[in-house]
Amino acid sequence: MCWRLPTALSERNQSTAELSAFLTDTRRLVDEVVGEWADRVAREYPAPLGAAMAYALASPGKRLRPILVIAVHRALGGAGPIERVAAAVEVVHSYSLVHDDLPCMDDDDLRRGRPTVHRKFGVPIATAAGHRLIPLAGRVLADGATALGLPEHTLGVLGVELFRAAGVCGMVGGQALDLRAEGRALTLEELTEMHRRKTGLLIAASAVMGALAAGAVPETVAAVRGYGEEIGLAFQIADDLLDQSATSVELGKTAGKDARHDKPTFATVLDPAAARGVALGCVARAVAHLRAGRIDSSLLHELASFVVNRRS
Repeated sequence: MCWRLPTALSERNQSTAELSAFLTDTRRLVDEVVGEWADRVAREYPAPLGAAMAYALASPGKRLRPILVIAVHRALGGAGPIERVAAAVEVVHSYSLVHDDLPCMDDDDLRRGRPTVHRKFGVPIATAAGHRLIPLAGRVLADGATALGLPEHTLGVLGVELFRAAGVCGMVGGQALDLRAEGRALTLEELTEMHRRKTGLLIAASAVMGALAAGAVPETVAAVRGYGEEIGLAFQIADDLLDQSATSVELGKTAGKDARHDKPTFATVLDPAAARGVALGCVARAVAHLRAGRIDSSLLHELASFVVNRRS
């Protein structure tokens, strides 16, 4: 059996290299589209509002959510410039970061390795810029659907998926629960529900949007949704652990801020080993959803593992 080990290691190294290349290529594609819209809003909106919106959009990031849109779309046989649809998810995510950093929320000074929008432009402008990124996401989505040649019905379904995940039943509602939880003890079930809404639903919606844009049948969309929900929770658990263990330089944002705000996290409700175990369980269930939906994609498997093994 010893002769099999080098082959297994070689395959693993090749898979890791392919994922790294995919992440690099897709980030570049998304950055190009987001950069176009950043330049556009800087011209369309009066200063300093347009500059603040452009600053929020053009900041470097992991781009995990749009990457998921692209990865699922390609895994299901989609073709065309899907990055233009995927960019709409990044615009929504950028809005959430601008508002999350405000003094009335997390009051943070650093985001993606740069001063937060309100530190650079002031709280009123940052608040207004965040608000205006929401309708901008609709424009970006419509532009992307046109570029892909999607029918109006599909555009409507994509819009419902994106903005429902971002709204009060998803990200906004989860953020409200997060603020209410400061200084309180939560059960694991309560914490899980909070983060499935605050973080998980937009990540799940990203995966689903890739499937919808590829014209997937409902059974496949359901499998992709299950996959996205599980890696969305795994992503948050990894974030909580990194907040305790990584540096601000590694994270691109202020490390240890959860503890300073006395927030319950997966790293406080559970010990680190148990929290990582829960995250790995999410990854296993995510892969099981793919298998149940007969979606054969090593890329999506690798992305699920990447979510919990990343260092930023």
